[in-house]
Amino acid sequence: MMHASFRRVIEWTGCLFFLGSFAAVALGAEPLRVGMAEADITPPLGFPMAGYYHERLATGTKDPLKAKAVVFRGPESQAALVVCDLTGIAVDLSTEVRRQAAEKTGIPAANIVVAATHSHTAPDYSKELYRFLAAKPDERASSTDPRQTYIAKLIAGAVQAIEQAHAAARPAVLQSGAARQETPVSFNRRFVMRDGSVQTWRNFNDPAVVRSAGPIDPQVALLAVRDAERDQPLGLLSNFALHLDTLGGMEWSADYPFFIERAVREALGPQSISLFGLGCCGDINHADPSRTERNKTDMIGNSLGATVRQGLPQLKTIERPTLQVRSTIVQAPLQPVTEPEVRRAVELLAAAKNGTKLEFFDHVTAYKQVMLDQLQHQPPFVTAPEHLSWGLSHTWQGVGSALPLEVNVITLGQDVAIVCLPGEVFVELGLAIKQASPFPNTLVIELSQCVETVYIPHRAAYAGGSYEVTNSTLQPGGGEMLVEAAVRLLREAAGATLQQHAAPAAE
Repeated sequence: MMHASFRRVIEWTGCLFFLGSFAAVALGAEPLRVGMAEADITPPLGFPMAGYYHERLATGTKDPLKAKAVVFRGPESQAALVVCDLTGIAVDLSTEVRRQAAEKTGIPAANIVVAATHSHTAPDYSKELYRFLAAKPDERASSTDPRQTYIAKLIAGAVQAIEQAHAAARPAVLQSGAARQETPVSFNRRFVMRDGSVQTWRNFNDPAVVRSAGPIDPQVALLAVRDAERDQPLGLLSNFALHLDTLGGMEWSADYPFFIERAVREALGPQSISLFGLGCCGDINHADPSRTERNKTDMIGNSLGATVRQGLPQLKTIERPTLQVRSTIVQAPLQPVTEPEVRRAVELLAAAKNGTKLEFFDHVTAYKQVMLDQLQHQPPFVTAPEHLSWGLSHTWQGVGSALPLEVNVITLGQDVAIVCLPGEVFVELGLAIKQASPFPNTLVIELSQCVETVYIPHRAAYAGGSYEVTNSTLQPGGGEMLVEAAVRLLREAAGATLQQHAAPAAE
């Protein structure tokens, strides 16, 4: 264990990474242990790809998909965050991963967060997961169906990453900070129109456009982990708000975080884990409304990677990284749906499946209404697996008029907080949490634990309408409920940490 303060500057591939003076832990206290690990979750060729409302079957692999985990082990509590290269985390998937990981590691399931990067070149696994979990254990083990075999691999990969990170945890030095993304790569994709409406995916060349409907979040938040005993980097958690739909095509890919990973490994060494947590970007994408050309995936990832490397020398050591882990459930009201609406939705989905071209918002609404039916009603009006490829749920089938959404907060000393939210959250809500947080560096990670909300707009966005509002299962106000819950947990953690740090001085 290290007790003395020291200063060290280490050069990794042209990047200076400054470890300012620090005290690893208070004298005599057990240090915080941190471990990081990753596992491959790349599906086979021919597996369905996610992200759209029609079936696409993968033809190749551009770069591997992974589950990446960080585990924090303190003297009184422990926590895990695993981020998967998936479009979203079905509540059935997070429930199963948390159950198995808790059994294998002893980390309470409530302290395990399963999140997604939102890559649109990732698998559409929901329907196969639904089938897998409905089967008996011996049927799962003996299945030769490649799609069912992949679901076993997906669950095992996420659990394995947590288990290996837990086993590898060692006394660690943590450094945190943030850099600003100066090169424009993210843009608010909603626009106020002259008729008073709000529309998604417009351009400033359109004379009906007045302005962007909201801000962006240019901050790249960083948390670096270093082995305190071996004096080696373990990895980096980065956090940025930009929708992962920059690539397209029919090949598996992690999208722009793959290029961030390359930059991190060039800076910190090939053994380092680059864990990317997606910021609140439900209304953010990579289309510059002032240009017709879109930035390409490598340009976006390399630019963000350069920002990460530039930010490394500015990181500050967390002097006493005491661990606090908190969570709460928010009962977020679902939009109501009637039996006639569901019956009509089924007719529209059947027509689309048979080749009829539907108006896009009608298609989105029909799909959502069948999801809402299976979530709210027991029994549902229609048999959801016959009509849905994603959004199916054993865990929440017939849950009722509200979704029990989880908000998770992990804090490290007085400097860093990691807030994990469900769904695709509007950037304004993430910024509100950061502005209210008593922790100087607050990482807000969306798409955690569940995706059944789909989008989570702020209340004012419902008045404007357009795609994200159409594709939300929640009633107005659900996003603000999550913000209030997150801020309450942050304040509780800040108060408890302050008491912990004051205790030795009082003695």
